[in-house]
Amino acid sequence: MCFDRAAVVVFVVIVVKMATGGEAPEPWYLALLGFAEHFRTSSPPKIRLCVHCLQAVFQFKPPQRVEARTHLQLGSVLYHHTKNSDLARNHLEKAWFISQQVSQFEDVKFEAASLLSELYCQQNLVDSAKPLLRKAIQISQQTPYWHCRLLFQLAQLHTLEKDLVSACDLLGVGAEYARVVGSEYTRALFLLSKGMLLLMERKLQEVHPLLTLCGQIVENWQGNPIQKESLRVFFLVLQVTHYLDAGQVKSVKPCLKQLQQCIQTISTLHDDEILPSNPADLFHWLPKEHMCVLVYLVTVMHSMQAGYLEKAQKYTDKALMQLEKLKMLDCSPILSSFQVILLEHIIMCRLVTGHKATALQEISQVCQLCQQSPRLFSNHAAQLHTLLGLYCISVNCMDNAEAQFTTALRLTTHQELWTFIVTNLASVYIREGNRHQEVEVSVQVSC
Repeated sequence: MCFDRAAVVVFVVIVVKMATGGEAPEPWYLALLGFAEHFRTSSPPKIRLCVHCLQAVFQFKPPQRVEARTHLQLGSVLYHHTKNSDLARNHLEKAWFISQQVSQFEDVKFEAASLLSELYCQQNLVDSAKPLLRKAIQISQQTPYWHCRLLFQLAQLHTLEKDLVSACDLLGVGAEYARVVGSEYTRALFLLSKGMLLLMERKLQEVHPLLTLCGQIVENWQGNPIQKESLRVFFLVLQVTHYLDAGQVKSVKPCLKQLQQCIQTISTLHDDEILPSNPADLFHWLPKEHMCVLVYLVTVMHSMQAGYLEKAQKYTDKALMQLEKLKMLDCSPILSSFQVILLEHIIMCRLVTGHKATALQEISQVCQLCQQSPRLFSNHAAQLHTLLGLYCISVNCMDNAEAQFTTALRLTTHQELWTFIVTNLASVYIREGNRHQEVEVSVQVSC
């Protein structure tokens, strides 16, 4: 039987890990593992046969190490390739339970914890995911890579729940841990992530000293050129966003120019396959293709605020073309988020320039994207209703505009968006001659 190269590599890695862990793999185990990996990497994948091969391992009453690893492999395959999430959860729970009873088994133990908590979140069992991650973090302090990864994962979970205070605390813990284990690179990632959350919370006074510290760390760090440039892109994106949030549009230009130069530099660099000597450095912020789209996005944001509408349209078109190409090969949720934010900006641009029909088509695109992801819809529902309200104003449908703005107000807790919606709602009442409602809205804004 002919095995493809990827299957052989994964197979060899697992066997080597077992050998270095003091295990002597039995021939039957190697055969079943080899077949399972072959079926998983076939084109198209033969997942049912892969699962059968892995399940057959249990017929031999294997030792705990093999049993735990096989449960992890089954859970991973079922989670990533099937809709049978309950069975995947069952295997991952067994992998987590058994691996805790085996010494020096960190790779299986913490991978099981990470994947299981991810699955819990997918099943809306957040209250099960949090204690699991906390326990894994507590017992992983001697394993820098996993300790940092699990901290990032729990911080992300708190962020998705909009508990930014807890997320910032965890990122602060991660930054200090990275400093102690001698990883300035990952320390910068933790601090920049914390800066991003502080910007989301509008804590601008705390952002400035944090960004100053991050700038010093990024400039002083000497390491993999792609990692260094990606840190610089992360830092500059936050700086641009910070200036835009503070209304300092003119201050953005030097940072934006540096950002565009960084992206050009990254595009000329080749990925270095040499692994860092410090396991805590085994992280990467974003793929360079995603960073390119992000730079387009912040350029569009700046162009809109500065009133350069033609420039905003040009960069939006470039970014959307890039996104369409990426989404053919990459199903990362962040790409849909980028697409929605770009469309939100360009829709406002279309309405200002009088391209109402195009704006309506793009609003429809946003609706379709949000329908594909409940989380995306939750995060952008208020903006979507606001855009519909603005479109209704542009075609003089004031009753519909009022209904859309009223719905948007119910859906947002964001102060700036709330003020924007209320201001437009007041303009609707003025046009309708509804003096009583206009006064009520004016009072709301002044409060």
